[in-house]
Amino acid sequence: MPHELDQILISSAGADFEKRLKKFRSKMMRAARFAGYGSEENQQVIDILRNVADRGDKAVAEYTEKFDGVKLVPEQFRVGRDELEKANRQINQDILASLRQAIENVRSYQRDILIDRENLPRGIRYTPIKRVGICVPGASAPLPSTVVMTAVPAQIAGVKEIVVVSPPRHNGSIHPVILAVCCELGIDEVYRIGGAQAVAALASGTGTIDKVDMIVGPGNKWVQAAKKNVADDYVGIDSIAGPSEVLIIANEQANPAWIAADMLSQAEHAADSSAIVVTDSETLAKDVLRELAEQVKELPRTQAAKESLKKFSAIIVVEDMDRAIEIADDFASEHLEVQCGRQSREIAEKIQNAGAIFIGSYTPVAVGDYWAGPSHTLPTGMRARFASALTSNDFLKSISIVEYDQEMLAASTDDIIRLAGIEGLDAHARSVRIRQQD
Repeated sequence: MPHELDQILISSAGADFEKRLKKFRSKMMRAARFAGYGSEENQQVIDILRNVADRGDKAVAEYTEKFDGVKLVPEQFRVGRDELEKANRQINQDILASLRQAIENVRSYQRDILIDRENLPRGIRYTPIKRVGICVPGASAPLPSTVVMTAVPAQIAGVKEIVVVSPPRHNGSIHPVILAVCCELGIDEVYRIGGAQAVAALASGTGTIDKVDMIVGPGNKWVQAAKKNVADDYVGIDSIAGPSEVLIIANEQANPAWIAADMLSQAEHAADSSAIVVTDSETLAKDVLRELAEQVKELPRTQAAKESLKKFSAIIVVEDMDRAIEIADDFASEHLEVQCGRQSREIAEKIQNAGAIFIGSYTPVAVGDYWAGPSHTLPTGMRARFASALTSNDFLKSISIVEYDQEMLAASTDDIIRLAGIEGLDAHARSVRIRQQD
């Protein structure tokens, strides 16, 4: 019997395969981008940024009441140290133990990949960014993993000042588990504000909140639009984080029930999340469809998950693995799973574009989300073609070091003067020539 999810199957056996594939790709590109610079929505974000820059705390308080339904005075923005410590004391000890091990896993990985600042070639120095702001979403479920995956890399890099902002969605404050993690990491500058107004506060500063040098972390489309608008002009950012996505390359050796479960693990994020399977097995594709139809019934938000699957997900059947790899590189997914049995690592090594690659049937995305060590803050919306996962190295900036003595300058004088002359910059040439006249 036909099922409503059957529509997500795109098979190369069909005459309209390329047309459907192109249409789906275009839809994915549109979904990954917030309204353009000239749109009404983006203008609203710009207005918020300007208002907070001009009016500071007062504007932040007004937007917090308007968007979050919580009335705060500026003195209430910051979470007190006693509240952080109380949350840490009262958290379930098993949860705390798991969080501590996750923190240690991330620390170990981020420490291993950090640039060795003790053994650098001549002419460069790396220094950590001084002050970093972290946006932690305030959805119905708390996201302590966001704190771990952004703050720990920054700490490993040597960032001294870390600020966390999160909207007051839990009884007018931030969920205790997020506060507990902040306390565990030694972060005591935490503000119960969120949305575009929090990004504005971090970017320009207010009477209560000092501006930061870099803003990282996920958030809804308003948060990401705000980050995009303040980037470069005011602060650095990690990336524009769009809807969550996974692409799974699978062959006949894969387990269809596991693939369906991995697809649903992305679909449950939000209605615009995407889950894509690319396989050379028509049989596997149909088996995955059957599993999806059964497993989606078991989710608390069945209808929402179905809508996510129907709008932004697909099971694509191709003629061979070379074509599967080509499509995977084109989509440049945030998460890329390779479930191809004994060929998994071989196929993974051919992938050029992905935020993170999860190799083998026993490596679901959840391993990376919480545990393995690499940050789960990854490029989305096909940006993995030019962007990378957040790492400890992203919190370092380089300074070029130039030091010449008298003899070195003398040996280079004629060349420097000649090049300055070509550009018509006489004062540049004179600044070198005058040192040779003493």
